[in-house]
Amino acid sequence: MVNFTSREIRDITISMLVIAGVFAYVFSGDTQSNFLYLIPVTLIAVGLGFVFHELAHKFVAIKYGFHAEYRLWTWGLVLAIISAAVGFVFAAPGAVYIYGYDISREENGKISIAGPLTNIALAVIFFILLQFLSFSPILSLICGLGFTINSFLAFFNMLPILILDGAKVLKWNPVVWVITTGIALIMVAYPYIISYMKLTI
Repeated sequence: MVNFTSREIRDITISMLVIAGVFAYVFSGDTQSNFLYLIPVTLIAVGLGFVFHELAHKFVAIKYGFHAEYRLWTWGLVLAIISAAVGFVFAAPGAVYIYGYDISREENGKISIAGPLTNIALAVIFFILLQFLSFSPILSLICGLGFTINSFLAFFNMLPILILDGAKVLKWNPVVWVITTGIALIMVAYPYIISYMKLTI
């Protein structure tokens, strides 16, 4: 049974709003009108990727019988705001904390990979939608950012750094780590590959 506490709902909502806000600020180029225009765009393109990533961790952990709850990290939100002020986003607003004993390497790996796989799935969905919604500038923007940001989130979280998902996945199954990281890397590189091909034709 999946339950959400009032604190967890509050933490997810605050994190989602801050993440959407800092990405909108960076993409807006410090222009207030662009910032306000981009807020709903980043809420969908970025906010959904963040929320679904964390919920994937929670759902898989619960499937294995653990109690899992999202907790906001205040300093992570502050860091996101500060980094946005200088022109880039380093977002670590919080994480799903898993409570339980005797979690196996396989369980930990599968819980960890659930987040990046969710971002890959979202990126694919946004990419497909982009092919059919190119007639609308706003929908194209949402889908384009959705593909780009979710691809990046998947790749970034698969890096084999201790605090990221990738380290736990690599420890569990190196083959799965290589395949998943490779797919995410190709998706991140795709826009640059297409641009290069257009220039060389």
